This record gives sequence, C-alpha cells and structure tokens, in this order.
Amino acid sequence: MAHIDYYLGTISPWCYLAGDRLERIAARHGATITYKPLDLLQLFDRTGGVRPADRHESRMAYRAQELPRWADHLGMPLTLRPAHWPVNMAPSSYAIIAAQARGGDVGGLVQAFLRAVWAEERDISDDATIRAILTEQGFDAGLADSGLFIGAETYGRNLEEAVAAGAFGAPFYIMRETDQRFWGQDRLDFLDRALAAA
Repeated sequence: MAHIDYYLGTISPWCYLAGDRLERIAARHGATITYKPLDLLQLFDRTGGVRPADRHESRMAYRAQELPRWADHLGMPLTLRPAHWPVNMAPSSYAIIAAQARGGDVGGLVQAFLRAVWAEERDISDDATIRAILTEQGFDAGLADSGLFIGAETYGRNLEEAVAAGAFGAPFYIMRETDQRFWGQDRLDFLDRALAAA
C-alpha cells in the first residue's frame, strides 16, 4: 500500500486551495496519508526560501493575481488579505497532531483550519477558535489542551524531517516508498499518476 507524507502549513493559501483532492486521490488508490504540519516560515529559512513579508514586490503582485485565479478555477471562496494572517501556526498544528494520534477525519480537520483562514476570516491561533473547529469537525475540543508537549515535539520533528526529506514549501507531498516528491497543489495530478503507476 502506498503512503504519502504531507508537509503542510496551516496558514498556507496553497494548502487551502488543495482542498480535499489529496484525500480523494489517496482513497482512489488505497493510499494512506500522514499529515505533518510544520512551521512553514522556518522551512523557508532552512531551505533557501523567502518569507512572504520579505519577497520582492513583483512576486507579491503576481501572488495577488494568481491566488484569485486558482480560487476561481477551483470554485473555492478566497479572501486575498485575511483579517488573521499571518498568525502563529503552532496551536492549530498541535491540534492536528493530537487529532491524528486519536484517529478520525484528519484531512477534514486540516481543511477546516485552512478554510477558517482563507474563507471565513477566523483566527486559528485563538484557543476558542481551535476548540470550536475541533468540535465542528467531530473531534473532542479537549484535544486543544491535551498532548501539548507531544504536539510541540512532533511539530519540531516534522520540520527536521521535511528538511531531511527534501521538502522546501507547502503543500509538499512525498510518496514514501519511491521518494517521488510533489510541490504544490498544482502537482496533485502528477501524484495521482504516480500512485496509479505504483
């Protein structure tokens, strides 16, 4: 059975625009997914990327055109300048890590956090918001409080694993068995093909 490591940032617009396509692709091929939320800004720092705040104005101007284009293409609502962005990714990431250890629809939870930023203008660094999203997605709101030490440890380890595995942005998908790497929601079709061929 194929397995996909999915490196993500809970404030990434490109992770948001991936929607549930990864989950649908994995289900079609009987593949499993491990969600690996990490500090995306530190990943940029560690792998030669540039944080959005430090990018050249021409890159940011292009981003301002490209994000709405993709949102329109995918039929997804998008607020280009969310009220709560950027925010600390750690609390929402810890909740995802705790939920994954507990079991359930982790993909749906990941998408709910991303949708909260880019379509609903909610602050995913706020404890009350995190607890509400957990509840809305069928998880125990107490996961926001439990396992904080393990969450912090796993969150840091995910960054180290991403760097070692060759990830440098998000969304980043790696087929564990073949080390095939796919960067960006616009590469999901290639991941689909690779899984079909595996």
